Amino acid sequence: MLKERGRQLHLAFMVIDAALTVGLFAWVARQMIRRPETVTEVGLVTLLALAAISGLAWPLILGRFGIYESQRRDALSQTFARLLAGNGLGALLLSGLAALLDAPLAPAFPLVFATTTFFAQATLRAGLYGVLHVARRTGHNTRTVVVIGAGPRASRALATIDQHPEWGLRVLGFVDDGEPGFAPHVPVELIHKMVELPGLLRDSSVDEVLVACPRSMLDSLVPVVRECAQIGVPVTLLTDLFGDELPPPRVGRFDSLGTVTFAPVHHNEMELAVKRGVDIAGATLGLLLAAPVVGLAALAIKLDDGGPVLFRQWRCGLNGRQFPMLKLRTMVPDADRMKADLLHLNELDGPVFKIKDDPRVTRVGRVLRKWSIDELPQFWNVLIGEMSLVGPRPPTPDEVVLYEGGDRRRLSMRPGLTCLWAVAGRNQIRFDEWMRLDLEYIDTWDLGQDFRILARTIPAILSGRGAS
Repeated sequence: MLKERGRQLHLAFMVIDAALTVGLFAWVARQMIRRPETVTEVGLVTLLALAAISGLAWPLILGRFGIYESQRRDALSQTFARLLAGNGLGALLLSGLAALLDAPLAPAFPLVFATTTFFAQATLRAGLYGVLHVARRTGHNTRTVVVIGAGPRASRALATIDQHPEWGLRVLGFVDDGEPGFAPHVPVELIHKMVELPGLLRDSSVDEVLVACPRSMLDSLVPVVRECAQIGVPVTLLTDLFGDELPPPRVGRFDSLGTVTFAPVHHNEMELAVKRGVDIAGATLGLLLAAPVVGLAALAIKLDDGGPVLFRQWRCGLNGRQFPMLKLRTMVPDADRMKADLLHLNELDGPVFKIKDDPRVTRVGRVLRKWSIDELPQFWNVLIGEMSLVGPRPPTPDEVVLYEGGDRRRLSMRPGLTCLWAVAGRNQIRFDEWMRLDLEYIDTWDLGQDFRILARTIPAILSGRGAS
């Protein structure tokens, strides 16, 4: 059965990915060599070295994103997200290495190569995903599960398993010292007492023990975990044991002790590293492309009223840390002192202040705001790590003080130049909807979502929708 050859299958995929990487490297490089007639022997050796390094590095990078671990209960979209993140990181590393070795390749080669490799790998995984799902639905490649508990939580676990036949899970039995039959969907004939667990584990082929018991049974779990550890059976704890409202947990360590952390944001560290790499590359390119526009805007601001060009405003970033956000000045120099007299004109709900026809905005400032030109200096905030290209917009400290309930959780991710709010209408959206969009972005974040938001940002800016 495939489950007995899981490690061999994953090793085989690493070999396939390595061979695919080298093959695609050669094919794409052949199309993108700069002036092939001028390539020397040194250039050919460099290309061969890059191909060999890529063939070795690509599976290792993908492995860091968990692509070779069991994904039986994962959606195909999660696999695609891991592949996208791995290939994105690989492209950044390959770009730096190619520049360092002065490889005779077009600058766009790493991006084209990584994109081609991603689609090839995704196609292979999609095919395997479909084959395995069909096999598991027909009773092949199954895994046997023993559930600790026979109450409502165990019943819900059983219902979930029944709803996902593509997982290929078969419940061997339920272990509970309570009165049998109090959960109507749990078959009474499959319920065992706790003292029967060692025999059940030793006499049957058990692939996983699933803990779905009530909190009152916590004291009984110590011998369960010890017995499973001695036999070598993995134990999975359903964390709704501590309540349904908690965020997904992350396993870690506290010196020699293991930990389970319930943090509001659990994003893959490697994917966040890729996001930071994209931020650095994007901010660098953005500063270079924006320089002429910022220069003209600065000249216009100076000619308009002779005041300072830049405006530094303290904003709250990751976990509430304050930083000076840069903008091109669009208001009169003493705008902050005038705010108190205009509070009664505020057109937005919640702890946000905005007036469509704000009398403090200068003539030049209206043009800069209309096309979001005043935001261009924030590429510097992105470059030095205070902001990201995509993320919740950074609020002012006086707005954060007025946050209620879970609103402050939007500070659990680095703020960005653009976000779902910015592409969905900006100032036309109510405050509660704005908060909902930010929290939705945080809870569902992946690199693909960032690229989709960036792609929607340019049309939103060009339309000037919701800007003021």
